[in-house]
Amino acid sequence: MKNRTSAQKGVLRRILSFSKPYTVYLVLAMVFAVISVGLTLYAPILTGNALDLVIDKGLVDFDGIVKILIKFAAAVGITCITQWLMNLCTNRLAYCTVRDIRVKAFESLQNVPLKYIDSVSHGDIISRMITDVEQISDGLLMGFTQLFSGIITIFGTIGFMLSIDLKITLVVVLITPLSLFVASFIAEKTFSMFKVQSETRGELTSLVEEMVGNQKIVKAFGYEKQAEERFDEINCRLRVCGVKALFFSSLTNPSTRFVNGLVYSGVGIFGALAAIGGNITVGQLSCFLSYANQYTKPFNEISGVITELQSAIASAKRIFDVIDQPPQTPDPENAVSLETTDGTVTLDKVSFSYSPDVKLIEDLELAVKPGQKIAIVGPTGCGKTTVINLLMRFYDVDSGEIRVSGVPVRQMKRDSLRSLYGMVLQETWLRSGTVFENIAYGKPDATQEEVEKAARAAHCHGFIKRLPNGYMTEISDDGSNISQGQKQLLCIARVMLSLPQMLILDEATSSIDTRTEIRIQQAFDQMTEGRTSFVVAHRLSTIRKADHILVMNKGRIIEQGTHDQLIAKGGFYFDLYNSQFSV
Repeated sequence: MKNRTSAQKGVLRRILSFSKPYTVYLVLAMVFAVISVGLTLYAPILTGNALDLVIDKGLVDFDGIVKILIKFAAAVGITCITQWLMNLCTNRLAYCTVRDIRVKAFESLQNVPLKYIDSVSHGDIISRMITDVEQISDGLLMGFTQLFSGIITIFGTIGFMLSIDLKITLVVVLITPLSLFVASFIAEKTFSMFKVQSETRGELTSLVEEMVGNQKIVKAFGYEKQAEERFDEINCRLRVCGVKALFFSSLTNPSTRFVNGLVYSGVGIFGALAAIGGNITVGQLSCFLSYANQYTKPFNEISGVITELQSAIASAKRIFDVIDQPPQTPDPENAVSLETTDGTVTLDKVSFSYSPDVKLIEDLELAVKPGQKIAIVGPTGCGKTTVINLLMRFYDVDSGEIRVSGVPVRQMKRDSLRSLYGMVLQETWLRSGTVFENIAYGKPDATQEEVEKAARAAHCHGFIKRLPNGYMTEISDDGSNISQGQKQLLCIARVMLSLPQMLILDEATSSIDTRTEIRIQQAFDQMTEGRTSFVVAHRLSTIRKADHILVMNKGRIIEQGTHDQLIAKGGFYFDLYNSQFSV
């Protein structure tokens, strides 16, 4: 329990560290809180003085009461203004803090290795970036708003009560620790439940993101019932842990209110006895009862703040897990930035596996000459796409070395290396924006003429002109308002616009009809002229003209040569090629 409490304090300190740049708002909020609370506590004194001016029936000092009413109105007006200013400062402080946390988390997400993105549910990451950060915002907002005024109110009322009567004040102070003990006990219980609630919420978000993003597949395979069952199961767990967290957190307020009732009763009893004994006036007793009520009220608010902070800390821990992810290995200080390349690529005894337990690529040797078209073929899971990931340095090799133009890629800046390649994948990606913006993604300063030229080369200019607004047509982030083949054509146009020095085509024409594919292959032939290119293909008829074909199986190159040489050899490639035409 001590370790958990220490961890919670560490998380809270870390949250507050993001607030340091906005200390001015914190100071102003405290100043306004002091003024607001001071005037609020001054009001019962005015009320007590007014009561003391009502001496007996027919004996009322109306002139004195009018003066007190004017002071009371001024105090209320200034209190309203200072409370508004305090809320303005605390809102600014909370939202700026949360904005910086979200920015930091997003920056971390941009710098983590792809291994992390591939190994964590995307829905859970989304839940952390949005829902959990909002929970932090709610906790901070309530904390800054109510904590300041609450603490100042507690110490302020003690000071005012001490100025009236010491003994009655001691009654209030001695009963108070019971309220703090109850709130602390319940807060310990709620943290673990809020933590489970945040994790389950992330699991549910992940499922919803998965089902919505793949709705066509869900319906095609009749998975609706199973999806509902999975959703119900997770939702049920979320309900159970949510109810438990809410139940325990809701115990705080009534429990502290009970203790506060004891405080108020104690003040009433001892105050009445003091008034009967002539130690205090009736007005002072009224003032004391008001202070007792105001003194206990912050404990209810602070207990609510503690509950909200438990949820915020649990959410903060999840978002800090993202921020604390080790970034990808930084480029060395003396990293080389290649502006051009001669097109030579060498893989020297490269070994790599996604998991240490499962061997994939071992001692891969490859020497690519300038301008060569290298085709990589083989059965599913043999390591074709993995080679592409290593060439682009999405993953670093476990051993061995990859060199481009004789320079080891580990000694090159990643941005420089990737700028040398143009990449078209089987899985298309489009951003939410216009067709023009999607084609110009790799070259934002491209002109309309350059974009149209690239689109014509990719044979997508015709269908773009038929869209409602042509190149200015908005497409959704998943490209659901255009076909899969059209999405792939736009991705091809994107590469043709940037004119890279080397190409990587991973099943780049898999979703395109045969007639258009022939035209695209012709465009690719023109584009790859004099450029080194790597082509991953399942349809072997598309790579017959390749300068060199690598046949992979189980992470190794088992055959290599031209199409004719491999066919004449009658080996694995021969069987693979003929299997596409067998009935």
